[in-house]
Amino acid sequence: MQHKSLLITGGAGFVGSALALQFKRAYPDCHILAFDNLKRRGSELNLPRLKQAGIEFIHGDIRSSEDLNVLPAVDALIEASAEPSVLAGLTSAPDYLINTNLGGTVNCLNYARRHNAAFIFLSTSRIYPINQIDKITTYEAETRFEISPEQPIAGISARGIAEDFPLEGYRSLYGATKLCSEYLIQEYHHFYNLRTVINRCGVLTGPWQMGKVDQGVIVLWVARHFWQQPLGYFGFGGTGKQVRDILHVDDLFELVDYQLQHLDQVNGHTMNVGGGYSISVSLQELTAVCQRVTGNTVSISSQAENRQADIQLYLTDNTRVTALTGWQPKRTVEQIVTDVYQWLRENEQQLKPLLT
Repeated sequence: MQHKSLLITGGAGFVGSALALQFKRAYPDCHILAFDNLKRRGSELNLPRLKQAGIEFIHGDIRSSEDLNVLPAVDALIEASAEPSVLAGLTSAPDYLINTNLGGTVNCLNYARRHNAAFIFLSTSRIYPINQIDKITTYEAETRFEISPEQPIAGISARGIAEDFPLEGYRSLYGATKLCSEYLIQEYHHFYNLRTVINRCGVLTGPWQMGKVDQGVIVLWVARHFWQQPLGYFGFGGTGKQVRDILHVDDLFELVDYQLQHLDQVNGHTMNVGGGYSISVSLQELTAVCQRVTGNTVSISSQAENRQADIQLYLTDNTRVTALTGWQPKRTVEQIVTDVYQWLRENEQQLKPLLT
């Protein structure tokens, strides 16, 4: 990486800290700033890890332009800060969500523009509307829902959802703030010549994610098996056949690293980034993997009714990102679950209060 300095917003969060540590390992001479407001419970556990690696932590909030204005210039900014819950604003006031995920992005864009820093944005698959995803024709297989060969709308195939999937509709307030941010990033790219990349990430996971029901479900599932606590299949008939593709955060690092090294090639592009069909899993299948890896079986309740903002199936079509960069995710579902399990075992006392 030709960059000598890097600012990662949300730098003490799961994704931000993972990227910071990986970049520092790969480029020991790079000056890395991890900027975070430490609002999310568990992010404080990453501070000793960052310090030990020689990463500079700065306590601040992207909602405050004053906090960003005092930061030194950097060559590139990775915008990994967000209120990541798909239920945010639905179960509480939307102010923090909108001010962070939209207003905060604007502040980060202005910072990047001021210092002519490259801007890598971690967006989300949640920008795709729920009402359009609900139109996807599926059929029920033994352990999961599958995508049917014939589809009524564009942008969907057996590979999953592509970038030309329809955007008209509702998607959750979280998804809406991220899509609004994407539109603004494209404007800054065009009118201010800011070098930008937008990565629409699917379900990201791996060690050091503080998993909850609404965000971080893979870690939650492994943790419940590890500590032998009950789980539930909610919605879509209560059989646990709903499907997501999942992406190890180390696979994401390899892509972002490539993008920073080949900015001219990826500048201005928006791409879906996820595990794809080969690294996808239903809850029922995830349960089987967790049983195999942990050796534990837990009781699982069943509720047929769907929950607000939930979807039956999401698979990432990685065709564009692979064609553009050659990148493909490598870490399998089994590897991901095993990585999380080992992390829980090694840090059990520290993690138990947070994850049970």
